[in-house]
Amino acid sequence: MTEAFKRGYALRKGRVSLANQAYSITMVTAHRENLFSNFHMGRIVVDHLRKAGDSCLTIAFVVMPDHCHWLIQLNGSKSLSAIIKQVKGGAALEINRYLNRTGNKIWQPGFYDHALRCDEDLRAAARYIIANPLRSGLVDDIGQYALWDAVYL
Repeated sequence: MTEAFKRGYALRKGRVSLANQAYSITMVTAHRENLFSNFHMGRIVVDHLRKAGDSCLTIAFVVMPDHCHWLIQLNGSKSLSAIIKQVKGGAALEINRYLNRTGNKIWQPGFYDHALRCDEDLRAAARYIIANPLRSGLVDDIGQYALWDAVYL
């Protein structure tokens, strides 16, 4: 068992999916490869995040060069793990097709999730997520970065 697989497995311990619960999700590319520096591949991830809208409300997201942050609220139709599997699997197939390769790993196993407590401010969490390109120095103004969205703006 690889070290990355062990970490992904450990993240699943105690994971619960609750309807109407807000979750902050982080998904990371395999080997922290900067795949999403390519705008088209970043847009593929954005499209798959939006397709998950039948199962959750997207509050905010940002697709960074080697990872993605996503703030969602479950509607109870699917588990958190099922939604992430749908997004990561669909994006991986499409990215591999775009790169004309098959079976290559796009994502690290698992994902990090944080269930927001009722006293945590969703707007503040959304602002924090979409400010990632600013904090990492990718842009000086969030308007210069195309791979993000938030319901509050």
